[in-house]
Amino acid sequence: MGSPPNHLGLFLWLYYLAISGSKFVASQSNTGAPAVVQGTAYISGTISVGTTDVDFICATLDWWPPQKCDYGTCSWSTASLLNLDLTDIVLLNAIKAFSPLKIRIGGTLQDNVRYQTVGDQTPCTGFVQNSADPFGFTQGCLPMARWDALNVFFKEAGARIIFGLNALTGRTVGSDGTATGAWNSANAESLIKYTINKGYTIDGWEFGNELSGSGIVASVAADQYAADTISLQNLVQKHYRGFTLTPIVLGPGGFFDATWFPEYIQKSQNSLQVVTHHIYNLGAGVDDHLVDKILDPNYLGGESQTFSSLQTILKNSGTSTVAWVGEAGGAYNSGHNHVTNTFVFSFWYLDQLGMAASFDTKTYCRQSLIGGNYGLLNTTTFVPNPDYYSALLFHRLMGRKVLATTFNGTNKVRAYTHCAQKSKGITLLLINLDGNNTAQVEVSISNVIVTQPLNRNSAPLSAKSGVITREEYHLTAANGDFQSQTVLLNGKPLTVDSSGGIPPLLPVRVDPSQPVTVGPYSIVFVHFPSIRVPACK
Repeated sequence: MGSPPNHLGLFLWLYYLAISGSKFVASQSNTGAPAVVQGTAYISGTISVGTTDVDFICATLDWWPPQKCDYGTCSWSTASLLNLDLTDIVLLNAIKAFSPLKIRIGGTLQDNVRYQTVGDQTPCTGFVQNSADPFGFTQGCLPMARWDALNVFFKEAGARIIFGLNALTGRTVGSDGTATGAWNSANAESLIKYTINKGYTIDGWEFGNELSGSGIVASVAADQYAADTISLQNLVQKHYRGFTLTPIVLGPGGFFDATWFPEYIQKSQNSLQVVTHHIYNLGAGVDDHLVDKILDPNYLGGESQTFSSLQTILKNSGTSTVAWVGEAGGAYNSGHNHVTNTFVFSFWYLDQLGMAASFDTKTYCRQSLIGGNYGLLNTTTFVPNPDYYSALLFHRLMGRKVLATTFNGTNKVRAYTHCAQKSKGITLLLINLDGNNTAQVEVSISNVIVTQPLNRNSAPLSAKSGVITREEYHLTAANGDFQSQTVLLNGKPLTVDSSGGIPPLLPVRVDPSQPVTVGPYSIVFVHFPSIRVPACK
């Protein structure tokens, strides 16, 4: 509880609560306008249903060279780890804005990468397109000079790095894609030792990419993968002995398999800190019905089965392993231009973030930070796409603890609530998938406690009346075109400034006695800084 009330506005507010029974956003009657629907978001303030990492938002950097093409379109340009322009100021500022942004380095080609070693005279060259190779490219090499440059950049940007290691080294891959034999860790160990000797900070070493279950390019049996994960953990413990912080070990970086995953988690014992899985639930990037899927609440909700199954497996495993989404681009094969890089994709993305967190997923890595048609940043200009701002708002407003939330009134509105990131209040995320109707939303919270702000920094106040307000962040598409690459925040376009700076994300302040209005095809973050619930203590 806060200090005793001393604002007239607060007394009126408490009176309103007393007569409304904890429903603190008034429901207004529909005047008959066909474009308005009523709904209620029910939030449980009793206990949290999930807890995320403080740096829940994560993005990937991939290895794909410019020659990576899908359906006749080559969308990667110079977004590869090997050729990305690390001097671009927009790229630097885009990462810095998160303070920190977790970056997962990996992707399909990571299991076809060799790391240059000190004294190695073998030429260290990039990937060369080769249709006869299972990966579509010959083996590539990471030069240590490039690894140095990447680490200098990451340090300046304040990024936290998860590096995906090649898990196929030493194995034999049969014609059916089955990989046999144990992992040869020598090359990976050389990279780890070099990284430590140079003083570079790596937060985690992830083992392999999409080798679980039936795999994509190749597959490894769960028991062998577990044995090799234990070997990686032993390497990490050996070389980081005496360090204050030891990198975590993650795996398998593949698609969820209800048979393969439990065996892998169990047999990895306590060597696996994080189990990572990938999500491309919208299907192929070439699909002409991607927008229909994105706007279908039943389709969006289908992914909850994977989250729920993995959560149950972890609860029953007897281990301390937690779940991350290690890579999620929605539509595989580089996404779809004018869909996965436009405003409409924020409906899928933010729904995924909210859903994943509600099933106790600790981190969610978006494919990609830059590259393909699903990058948070434009591949050639580095200018943020709409999903970048959606991610940044989620990062800044949605805190670690997740509150159970349901929505009643229309299935076209998706609702998620967290304890607030930078106040002791709560933040509600509302996503309106309906292009015809505005939703007027009443909010009902169980076990709500309202406290008076001690000063103007602890909760926004109206400069004239001193009445407590709530903060709203309305995201809409420019010109009403949900396939626009320009997003509006409270009616104003979000664009980088002339110096490449990320714009401020400022709210509008609203009388809390009014309903939350969520326009057609829009997204609203609603921050209630003065609402206290037991779950957020």
